[in-house]
Amino acid sequence: MTFSELFTKLKNTFPFNNYLNSHHISDAYQTVFKISSEYLKENSTVLDIGSGPGDKTAIVAMQGHKCIAYDDMNDAWHKEPNNEKKISKFLEKMNIQSLDPALVNLESLDLSLDMIMSNDALEHFHESPKNILLPMLYLLKENGIVFITVPNAGNIKKRLSLLIGRTNLPPYEAYYWYPGLWRDHIREYVYNDLKQLCFYLDLNIELLTGVDHMLEKVPKWFLPFYRMITKLFPHWKDSWILVARKKPNWSPHLTQE
Repeated sequence: MTFSELFTKLKNTFPFNNYLNSHHISDAYQTVFKISSEYLKENSTVLDIGSGPGDKTAIVAMQGHKCIAYDDMNDAWHKEPNNEKKISKFLEKMNIQSLDPALVNLESLDLSLDMIMSNDALEHFHESPKNILLPMLYLLKENGIVFITVPNAGNIKKRLSLLIGRTNLPPYEAYYWYPGLWRDHIREYVYNDLKQLCFYLDLNIELLTGVDHMLEKVPKWFLPFYRMITKLFPHWKDSWILVARKKPNWSPHLTQE
């Protein structure tokens, strides 16, 4: 099945049409399709950390893999009337197993993972990613894949915003009016952050590159300049793709040295 066919099926099945049309463009989904197609063998088992409503998890599941969605589902919009039920029905329809971190201890499960993926989730963590990733890495097979995408804290839009006195953070009104604990970005990543993450977790980096996942946020008049300058300086693109592999004789850093 081609990406176009998969994405069409997703749009026809996913219960939140505006979510796909307004909040995302297909580039991020193409990345998930490309990485899972390239790195996964047939009938692999994949754990998706911070899966949200399971839209990107479904891209992998529709390729014939066993997928597990792992999310606390505590974002404000998740709690709106009937949304949890809609998400649950969608995951069931896509044959995606759903796990609640508050109810399930992953280390107690009999899982052997081929890939751990996390798309636009690490930047939301209030705690160190080691507390979430390490227990999962024990379940990852030797030579298994870790696939992460995150926004780039140093992208050109944020650099220019700061230069003209604007913020590189989410709009203040979104923060001010957010109900309860802030669930948006806590710490975004730059290139060296992801290199350090792999060093601490004892992972071999296979791919670490800038990518365009949020071009809809770039004004149309600015797009030609954006494409030209980020081709010269790929570290200024809006997001990062990281693909890393679990080493044989894996030995992560468990204490600060």
